[in-house]
Amino acid sequence: MTNGNGAPPEAAPPQLNVLAQYIKDLSFENPNAPSSLAPQPQPPQINIQINVGANNIAENEFEVTLSVEGKAENAGKLMFSFDLAYAGVFRIVNVPKENLHPLIMIECPRLLFPFAREIIATSVRDGGFPPLMLDPVDFVGLYRQNMERQAAAAQASGVKPS
Repeated sequence: MTNGNGAPPEAAPPQLNVLAQYIKDLSFENPNAPSSLAPQPQPPQINIQINVGANNIAENEFEVTLSVEGKAENAGKLMFSFDLAYAGVFRIVNVPKENLHPLIMIECPRLLFPFAREIIATSVRDGGFPPLMLDPVDFVGLYRQNMERQAAAAQASGVKPS
């Protein structure tokens, strides 16, 4: 079969569409207010954890959840903490099976991150602190770390990774 000029027909181009974006869960705590809002002698220690999860919810549709947890402490005292689960539903078509998992776990959270970052900055600001602007995330590095951790866990349990 040809496309009229003797060349084989081209495959349909890959598509990634965002169908929805939403906050699944959001928590902000300022347990030591108002004393935590007073000027502090030194900047707080800020600890951030980021994880990505995905579920196949329909043919070619995936819910991807970007989870961001963080806390700020000063002199061992909690100033604030937050926990955000921000999700999106993505339709992905015409992507080779071997490229699907990295696309879901790298590109989808990369698209969600700016929105999650803004929600966190606004929540921290509304909690009485300067807005917390998260640094960009290396989702490729995060993906590789998770894959290495899964492979090591599978090897330790004697199960071969799929």
